[in-house]
Amino acid sequence: MNQPIVHRHWLAHALPKAAPAIATSTVLILGRIWNANGAEHSVGNATLIVVLAAGAATAGGFASAGRRGDSVIAGTAFATSGGLALAGVAGYADGLSLPLLLWALATAVAYGLAARYWRTDRRDTTAHERRTTERREDHAHIERVEALRAGAQIEVARSGAAYAEQLATALITRAALPGFDPAQLTKAGLPAIDTTKEH
Repeated sequence: MNQPIVHRHWLAHALPKAAPAIATSTVLILGRIWNANGAEHSVGNATLIVVLAAGAATAGGFASAGRRGDSVIAGTAFATSGGLALAGVAGYADGLSLPLLLWALATAVAYGLAARYWRTDRRDTTAHERRTTERREDHAHIERVEALRAGAQIEVARSGAAYAEQLATALITRAALPGFDPAQLTKAGLPAIDTTKEH
């Protein structure tokens, strides 16, 4: 029941916390690279990004609609739409101030959404650990009770064996006494055990 203690590397702890910033920074960098390669003031490129972002947002709307909406697909579609919009602004804009402003806003929104999922995950992990600990304590209690019961049965068996041994010793000692006559015991109505017979 003892589980090994696993120590995770500090990078494994830090990477999930840095993922939203890494994602938005990557989109900003790719958008600026696209800007440097001719996307600035290109109507065709802007139209492409607007169509893709609108399509992703529409897909997210359809995925979240109704009672059976899938939150994972909807979240992915909306994140894709936002990422495309950020890339479009970073690629189409003249300066760096508007893309940086949108990058900061997108990073803040991404951390806000991620914090909600991190809280839920932490709550679920804590509840799971609590249930596991309770189960272990229950099983440990049952094991202790069974160990006590088995110990008591062993002690009863030992005391019974000791009693039988003492009784056999007493009978042998009584038969060895001078003047012992088993027939006299039988006449008196007491059970007489003949110890001279060999079985």
